[in-house]
Order: sequence, then C-alpha cells, then structure tokens
Amino acid sequence: MPQRNAGTLTLPWTAPGPRATGRVTMDHTLLMIMIALTLVGLVMVFSASAVVATNRFQDSGYFLKRQLAWMTFGFLLMHVASRIDYIWWKRLWLPLLGLTVTLLAMVLIPSIGVAAKGARRWLSLGPFAVQPAEIAKLVAVIYLAAYLARKEERLTDFWSGLVPALCVVGVLSGLVLLEPDLGTVVVMGSVTIGMLFLGGARLSHLLSLGLCAVPAVLALALGRSYRRDRLMTFLDPWKDASDTGFQITQSFLAFGSGGLFGVGLGEGKQKLFFLPEAHTDFVLALVGEELGLVGTAVVILLFGIFVVRGFQISARARMPFGRFLGMGITLLIGTQALINACVVTGLLPTKGLTLPFVSYGGSSLVVCMLGVGILLSISRDRQAGREETGRNAGGVGRR
Repeated sequence: MPQRNAGTLTLPWTAPGPRATGRVTMDHTLLMIMIALTLVGLVMVFSASAVVATNRFQDSGYFLKRQLAWMTFGFLLMHVASRIDYIWWKRLWLPLLGLTVTLLAMVLIPSIGVAAKGARRWLSLGPFAVQPAEIAKLVAVIYLAAYLARKEERLTDFWSGLVPALCVVGVLSGLVLLEPDLGTVVVMGSVTIGMLFLGGARLSHLLSLGLCAVPAVLALALGRSYRRDRLMTFLDPWKDASDTGFQITQSFLAFGSGGLFGVGLGEGKQKLFFLPEAHTDFVLALVGEELGLVGTAVVILLFGIFVVRGFQISARARMPFGRFLGMGITLLIGTQALINACVVTGLLPTKGLTLPFVSYGGSSLVVCMLGVGILLSISRDRQAGREETGRNAGGVGRR
C-alpha cells in the first residue's frame, strides 16, 4: 500500500493522486475582506486627514502617502508569510520573543525611544516610526500557540499549565505598561484568556484569574489622573463636554449627524479640527458621519465575516499549532476591532487603539497584514505544518 508523507495520518483509502498531494488554494474570501477593509481605510484616512495634513505639513496627501508606503510593505510581508509553512513560526517563537523584549526595552530608553503625547511608544527608523507594542501582540499569539501545542494536555493544571504562559505574557505586558499603553495590555490579556480557554484551560481557573485582575485593572485605571478622567468621562461624557469629554462627545455628534446614509464622502465636518484623532483611533466615527449607519454596518459586518472565516480556517488546520495560531490571530484582530468600536460609540472608556486595517498607523497595519498572511498560509495547504519532513518519509506523519 502506497504511503505519503503529508505530515498527517495516512489512511488506507487515501490513494495518491494529483489532487491528494497538490496544494490547496488560499482562502480568497479572507483576502478579499482584508483588501476591502484596507481600501476603505485608505479612503477614510485621506478624507479625515487632508485638512489636518495641509495645516501641519502643507501637503494634503501627507498621511495618505505614508499609509500607502506601509500598506505596500505590509502586502509584501503578507505575500511572503502566506507562502511560508506556518510551522516555521513555532520554531522561531523564542528568537521572536527575545527580539520583542529587546525592542520594548529600547523604547523606554530616553535617548532611543520617541515620546509623544505623554507616552514613549515608538522607535524612529528614519522618516518612519515603529511601535514595538504592536509587534508584541502578534509575538504573544505565536508564543501562546507554540506553548498550547506543547502543553495542551497539562492546561487543566493551574501551576504547571497556566502560570508559565501567564508569566511570559506578563513580562511583555509589564514592559508595554511602562510606556504607558494600557489599551494594548487589555487586548493582550483578552486574547491570552481566549486562547487559554480554547486550549482547554479550566473555566474556574480563568474566572479566578479574571476576578484577581479586576483590582489590578482598577488600580491602573485610577492610579493616573488622565486615566481617572477617562473613566469619569465614560460614566458621564456630557458633564464636561468641552474638556475631558470633548473627544467622545464629538464622536457622538459625528455618528448622529451621519444618519442612515451619511452626509457624503468627504463632506464630514467633525474632521475639521473638532474630532481629535479622526484619522487614527476615531476613524470609525468619521465613517459613521460620512457613510452613515449603512457604511458603519458594512465595516462591522466585514470584521464579523473576517472573524468567522478566521475560525473556520483555524478549525481545518491539521496541526494543533496551526489551530491555535489561527485562532489567536483571529482573536487578536477581532478583539481589537470590537474594543475600538465600543470606544468610539461610548460603550468603553477611551483607549488609544486603532481599528485594524482602517485606521492610520503603519505598525498596526503591517502587523495585521502579516497576521493575515499567516492565516492564508494555514488555509493554503491543508497538509501544511510538516514538523517531521524528511524524517518520516516512509511512514506515518505526526499530528
């Protein structure tokens, strides 16, 4: 009986043939959703930033050009990642983790890290700035996927199963908190809990961790005056609409003036120095103003389909690492999109988080596109993840 080395279990009725050994086409639905969101982002970034860019840099396309440059680089990385067998990310988790810790530490050095708006989050690379915290989110997912694939059967044990993973993610989160960047830590924590739950951790352990985290989060939220102001503003945004509540109330006005179909592309008024960060964190508010409820619903729907498709791709992965990696990336992008949408609509306190693919921000865009490339790699080859290629050439592959 002929045997195949496909990295998966060889079944007696699987006869070799062109279709059985050939590569599966990548998931075009996921790719088209990402392209659609990215194009929407380009249009809205230009619409939101043209006046501000003209005022600051005498060039209405300043932010658009930079976003296009980052998008081109992101497409290149995405293409390369989609062609690489995803198992390589499991082999590279330790170097990637070490590099990320180094970059996060470098940000905190005054002579190296770039400070802006009271935070030190960027590293300067010539005309561009890189935000290592964005890289840390994806690296945390890669580490967790590799850890869960190795320790899946031990996750029900708190000390030997959960604690080691939480310690590593805790180191990354601690460095990000020093920038400070609480929003990124919230995303990383949410994705970590989600991946541990999907990996088989006990719900009682996760609930206990959540209860223990509540006092810590409250202490962080109330420990600094600007975070305390954000929390008070969230509870009553109209109490001080001209100061601490200015951004969120202007977001409400943007959504309200948009109505069902919006005031028209490029016709929004809130971007004219009323709504702060209209091209970054609050770009969805501008979508609501210019494209209305319908346009906003389409963007949210695209993210919803993206998440569903991401989980479908992950569930089909033959290797446990591929399943956890795909689910982690899907959770990362979906969770950040959900938090951003809740922030701009006043359902959560204001946080400095971008809307994936849509907001202006090179680091966020490139990391998200790289994540999509990994998802496409998982979808491209149903028999990918060959850990023992060449070692089991004549026998049954490992799962």
